[in-house]
Amino acid sequence: MQRVAVVGSGGAGKTTFCRELGRRTGLPVIHLDHHYWRPHWTPTPTDQWRKTVAELAAGDRWIMDGNYRSSLDLRLERADAVIILAFSRWRCLVGLLRRWWTNRGRAVQADGCPERLDWKFLRWVWRYPIDSRPLLDAALVRYADTVRVVELASPAVARSFLRELPA
Repeated sequence: MQRVAVVGSGGAGKTTFCRELGRRTGLPVIHLDHHYWRPHWTPTPTDQWRKTVAELAAGDRWIMDGNYRSSLDLRLERADAVIILAFSRWRCLVGLLRRWWTNRGRAVQADGCPERLDWKFLRWVWRYPIDSRPLLDAALVRYADTVRVVELASPAVARSFLRELPA
């Protein structure tokens, strides 16, 4: 694994997982939130976003943390592995609430974007298995010959996966 895309619902713990995966593999971690969000939660325009992701994905070695459907194809074209944190929606909501409580008022997702919690995001997390996961699965079918897919069904399985990697 030299180019790894890590995806999953908000609140699944992608950032924490990627940080540990990067520590164990020596691969640089790219947090897509830091590149997508501008101050005050302003999104990067789609054409510029796709250009940014294409440049990031052109690297030889990386772990990319994030979903962003509009640029998934660019990451999958270059990835040799995709790790899906396929945790229950309840687990993701708990993770989201924990993150919000721990980081409230601090800009940890991206510069100038203090941690927030709103109904739109909660709804997206709740509906991820219905709305977003089928689109991810359809995209992965197109890259089945070139991308290894690892699906981790719970935090315990994710921890076990990381423990089995050489430190």
